[in-house]
Amino acid sequence: MICPFCKQPAQWVSNEVIYGRRFGDSYMIYYCVKDNAYVGCHKNTHKALGTMANAELREWRIKAHAVIDPLWKSKKYQRHTVYIRLSEAFGKEIHIGETDIQTCQDIIKTVPLIFQK
Repeated sequence: MICPFCKQPAQWVSNEVIYGRRFGDSYMIYYCVKDNAYVGCHKNTHKALGTMANAELREWRIKAHAVIDPLWKSKKYQRHTVYIRLSEAFGKEIHIGETDIQTCQDIIKTVPLIFQK
C-alpha cells in the first residue's frame, strides 16, 4: 500500500508500533512512520479496512463517528439504516474509514439534518 500523504510504500507491521503492544485480534496494519499514518487490516491479512489516516484525519473520523454512532447505539435506529440514509444524502456509499476530512466535516453538518425527527 502506498501512503496517500507522502506517496511512499507503507510498512505492513503489528499495531504494537502504535500502541506499545499488540491490540486486538486483527493487529496488522499498514503504517507510514514519516506521516504517522496507518490503517488496520482485515483479520491480519493484507486487506485494508479503509484508507490510511494521519493524525488530523483520524481526529475528524472520530468526530464523524461521534455524531453517527449514538444514533444506532441508542437503538433508535439500526446501524444499517443510519448508513443507508447517509449514503442516500451523499449520493454514494459512506464508510467512515474511507472518508477524507471534507467528507467528515460534511457528515457532521448533515447528520443532524437527516435525523432531526
